[in-house]
Amino acid sequence: MSGFLTTHVLDTARGCPAAGMRIDLFKIDGETRALVRSLTTNADGRTDSQILPAAEFTTGTFELVFFAGDYFDAIGMELAEPKFVDQIPLRFGMSEASHYHVPLLLSPFSFSTYRGS
Repeated sequence: MSGFLTTHVLDTARGCPAAGMRIDLFKIDGETRALVRSLTTNADGRTDSQILPAAEFTTGTFELVFFAGDYFDAIGMELAEPKFVDQIPLRFGMSEASHYHVPLLLSPFSFSTYRGS
């Protein structure tokens, strides 16, 4: 089985998928942080393609950055500046060729994540 990476972003404050959110994936190597790709969530809060497809999968340390503040602005949510939740960096390791699913549950004042399936 080849490994790959996916996500799903849910706006728990509004009870719907977080459509139109930019997500950046970085590969971390020591002190080096290299951008792998940028994607945007679709109407279902998922990306149209795998964030890291099987053909490009490698083990190691990665970081997803979810641009929540820009998402809140785009949907017209008026929040005090600076926003409590703005850019959300999630650093995690992938140690074997497997399906890694990193979902994000989001509101303007909190977020949570876990390794999903």
